[in-house]
Amino acid sequence: MLLEELYVAGLFGTFVILLMTGFPVAWVLGGTSVIWTVIGVLSVEQFGADLWFDYDSSLALLPERIWGNVESQALVALPMFTFMGIMLDQSGIAERLMHDMVRLFGRVRGGYAVTVIIIGVLLAATTGIIGASVVLLGMLSLPTMMENNYSRSFAAGTACATGTLGILIPPSIMLVMMADRLATPEASVGALFMGAFIPGLMLGLLYIAYAIIRPLFQPSIAPTPANPERITLRLVFDTVLAIVPTAVLILSVLGSIFMGIATPTEASGVGAFGALLLAALNGRLSLPVLRRSLYATTRTTAFIFGIFLGATAFSVVLRGLGGDEVIEAALLGLPFGPNGIVIAILFAVFILGFFLDWIEITLIVLPLVAPAVQQLGFDLVWFTILFAICLQTSFLTPPVGFALFYIKGVAPPEITVLDIYKGVVPYILIQLFALALVFVFPALAVWLPAMSR
Repeated sequence: MLLEELYVAGLFGTFVILLMTGFPVAWVLGGTSVIWTVIGVLSVEQFGADLWFDYDSSLALLPERIWGNVESQALVALPMFTFMGIMLDQSGIAERLMHDMVRLFGRVRGGYAVTVIIIGVLLAATTGIIGASVVLLGMLSLPTMMENNYSRSFAAGTACATGTLGILIPPSIMLVMMADRLATPEASVGALFMGAFIPGLMLGLLYIAYAIIRPLFQPSIAPTPANPERITLRLVFDTVLAIVPTAVLILSVLGSIFMGIATPTEASGVGAFGALLLAALNGRLSLPVLRRSLYATTRTTAFIFGIFLGATAFSVVLRGLGGDEVIEAALLGLPFGPNGIVIAILFAVFILGFFLDWIEITLIVLPLVAPAVQQLGFDLVWFTILFAICLQTSFLTPPVGFALFYIKGVAPPEITVLDIYKGVVPYILIQLFALALVFVFPALAVWLPAMSR
């Protein structure tokens, strides 16, 4: 076993070193696989190493695994949901929502922050594209909050953290990828969507509670407007009317999945068509808009699938070097008990999120640790939702927190990087609190999937 442990450590060490060179992750994963394929073959054939690395069990699996990625029905939903999110970003619906809801909640202390969070939750349930959500929320909300003398860190942190909700609230492309990697009926795309629904909404409600409660104790960070607009029935009606199109799209996508009318792949097609329809009804559908949306969808999908192929090669070589057994034995050998092992995994994922993107962690780490968690007797949907909540923090933790870069790119000049860091810290703590709640109360993640069985 010692030899296998050395090989696995060498494989991961090579990956980390090459990652630091700045090469694209897909190339790093593929290059590491090629290097250790050569080492594995030479070790067995030339030195008689005690490995089960051979052409039949390892290299021969690679084309089959890659073809499995290409023909995966679950992954068909990925470009569809991506297109839906990008098209909605172009439709102008979020701008109308922001305009009407700011008028409605403007008189409440912290009302602008509450508005951002509510719109962020609605966007999360329709887009799932973190970059688009963070940029859109930042562009729409930060100038308004700055004009109303909101704290720079409070404003930036709210927009930045709220934009990341789309990675957890269904339809999430991360959950689609997780279901594909796990490849078990128990943790299907539909089951993970239902499992993440309550924790995602709970996280949004915790954000709203923070945005309301903190200004009560620290009024200077979110002062009330000097001349707030009077609330009228017309204003309420306009706000509800602005919410209806988004609500209908959410119900058509998630409702069709939860009620068993459509598979997630079929529902993704419904969502893509619905986004086109909403853009047309809003007068934003044109040939240039459609061209930009299709280009962005193709580019995003190709980027993700490139990492998919590299991660597939990496996992095949890792298995050939005995990595599955090494990692499972290491996890099961931890002296913490079953709950302690799960906590140790989540802590490791949280730390990895400082340095790696969620895609690499999903594709490499999740398939390695999930078998050990299942062997301990835990519900796989519950663990995967915990894993997803933990990964959400990776968007907000420096130095690789992409949401931090997105928000800085659209923030007014007076908002510094330090302001953004200070602003997201409370939201990271809220995310960890939500993680603890789901850990202690598994029903938050498993109740809806259990009801559908």
